[in-house]
Amino acid sequence: MTHRGASIEVGPQTLRRAEMTSESFQLTDIRENLENHQVRIYFGAAALGVFAALCLSGTTALEIGINPVLALMLFVTFLQVPLAELRVALSRFRFLGVLLLTNFAVVPVLVWILVQFLPPDPMVRLGVLLVLLAPCIDYVVTFSHLGRADARLLLAATPTLLIVQMLLLPIYLGLFLGPEAGALIEVGPFVHAFFWLIAVPLVLAIVVQWLASRSRFGARVSSVLGLVPVPATALVLFVVVAAVVPQIGPALDDTFRVLPIFVAYAIVAPLAGWVTSRLFRLDAPAGRAVAFSAGTRNSLVVLPLALAVPGAVPVLPAIIVTQTLIELVSELAYIRLAPKFGPITAPSSI
Repeated sequence: MTHRGASIEVGPQTLRRAEMTSESFQLTDIRENLENHQVRIYFGAAALGVFAALCLSGTTALEIGINPVLALMLFVTFLQVPLAELRVALSRFRFLGVLLLTNFAVVPVLVWILVQFLPPDPMVRLGVLLVLLAPCIDYVVTFSHLGRADARLLLAATPTLLIVQMLLLPIYLGLFLGPEAGALIEVGPFVHAFFWLIAVPLVLAIVVQWLASRSRFGARVSSVLGLVPVPATALVLFVVVAAVVPQIGPALDDTFRVLPIFVAYAIVAPLAGWVTSRLFRLDAPAGRAVAFSAGTRNSLVVLPLALAVPGAVPVLPAIIVTQTLIELVSELAYIRLAPKFGPITAPSSI
């Protein structure tokens, strides 16, 4: 208790600490608001992209912006994975093994079966294979969190998923397409994507985390960048949808051909992921994470690979964005149904 008239002197260091604490709370509040409303933000961005594509001219020029915004999104996604947690996730050998088995063994078998129902057009088949063989590494974390899955495990596994899919995707395309693959697929775009969309963002994220652990400035930069994942993903959705929707019209027949395949995949794949997780006795939240990963594809990241294919436009971009739109709707069903799989536990915070 202080006496009336007494003054309390506050030093500059105390003021700085108070300001930093206040700023930290403000950033945390903003981040929580973004995360709490991110599903609406993503759907709003996609809807705005459709509006821009239908009402504005020249949106196809946005294609040149796809790679930069993807690199930004992946950088801030990797930045969310603390190195300590990455080691913990990699030490969960059973979860990581089941996740890789599901995405790179079970899912390819399912995709091979579905592709048999497509016409023999190699371009159509390539579009379906590109998008369905690549597991998502961005907004799947959001939806899995809402579906009471172990989102932290899935988040920590994202670098591994992205690296493995870039290494295996050319192999699977060669196996599924046969001799026609050589005329459609070039190694260059995969190397380019690996370097600019994986290696560079991952190294930058590691550098920022290292600086954040050693300086206040680095910690502040890291905190500010923590606000970016949701806006960055929304920006990618807007740019991709706005750039590609105008191309769907000329490829409408091919789009209708692949619709039943994508709907069937959206129904069967998460069930296959859940069954696989139960066979290996994962706990329910980890099993839900595997199911979400199986059902959610990496359409945004494979789009630059598709655009690099000779004669890709308009078929490949139209097919990939069609899958994205179906998937976003499917995720709403997943987050309602997934908690019914296994005992309900509190979702892990992300």
